[in-house]
Amino acid sequence: MVVVGVEEVVAVAVVVAEAVAVAEAAAEAVEAVEVAEVLAIAVVVVEVEVVEVVVVVVVEVVVVVVVVIVVVVVVVVVVVVVVVVVVVVVVGGGGGVVEVVVVVVVVVVVVEVVVVVVVVVVVVVVEVVVVVVVVVVLVVVVVVVVVVVVVVVVVVAVVVAVVVVVVVVVVVAVVVVVVVVVVVVVVVVVVVVVVVVISSSIVVVVVVEVVVVVVVVVVVVVVVVVVVVVEVVISSSSSSSSSSSSSSSSSSSSSSSSSSIIIISSSSSSRSLLNLFQFHH
Repeated sequence: MVVVGVEEVVAVAVVVAEAVAVAEAAAEAVEAVEVAEVLAIAVVVVEVEVVEVVVVVVVEVVVVVVVVIVVVVVVVVVVVVVVVVVVVVVVGGGGGVVEVVVVVVVVVVVVEVVVVVVVVVVVVVVEVVVVVVVVVVLVVVVVVVVVVVVVVVVVVAVVVAVVVVVVVVVVVAVVVVVVVVVVVVVVVVVVVVVVVVISSSIVVVVVVEVVVVVVVVVVVVVVVVVVVVVEVVISSSSSSSSSSSSSSSSSSSSSSSSSSIIIISSSSSSRSLLNLFQFHH
C-alpha cells in the first residue's frame, strides 16, 4: 500500500511537471511572437521611409526640370517675338503692322502648344511614378500579411495539443484575413489599371492614393485584431493547462509577424503642377 501511494504521488508530480512545461512553452511562444512583431514592424517602417524619400526626390526633380524647361521656352519665345518685331519694323520702315500682328499670333499659338505638350508629358510621368510606387507598397503589404498568417498558423500548431478550440478560432481568422487581402488586392489593382488607362489627371491619382491608404489601414487593423485574439486565446489556454490531468509533450518555435500603415503622399508634386497650370493661364 505504501509503494502504491508513492507511485501515485510520483505520477501526479509528473503530470503537474508536464502541465507546467506546456504552459511555459506556450508563454515562450507568445513572447517570441511579440518580439518578432516589434522587429518586423521596425524593418517595414524603415523600408517605407526609404521608398517615400526616393519618390519625393524623384517627383521634385521632375517638377524642377519642367519649370526650367517652361521658363527657357518662354524666354526664347519672347526674344524671338522681339527680334521679329524689330526686323519687321526696321525693314518695313514703320509699316507692316498686319504682318507683325500675324507673326505675333503665330508665335503665341506655337508657345501654347509647346507648353500644353510639356505639361501633359510631366503629368503622365508623375502619374506613372506614383502608380508604380503604390503597386510596390501594396506588394510589401501583401507579403507582410502573408507572413503574419504563416506565423499565426505556426503558433497555433504549437498550442494545438493544449486546446482544440484555438485551432477553430485561428483557422476562421486566417480564412477571413486571406479573403480580405485577396479582395483588397484585386480591387486596388483594378482601380489603378482603370486610372492609368482612362484618366490622365493627377487629381484622380491623388484620390486613388487616398482610397489605397484607407484600404491598407483596414487590412492592418483586421490583422492586428486577429493576432491579438490569437495571443489572448493562447495565453488563456496556457494558464488553464496547468490543471489538466493528461500528459502531453510541448514544443516552442519563434516566428515573426508585422503590420504597418503605409502612407505615401504626393501632395507636393500635385501643388507644383497646379502652380504650373495657374502660371500658364
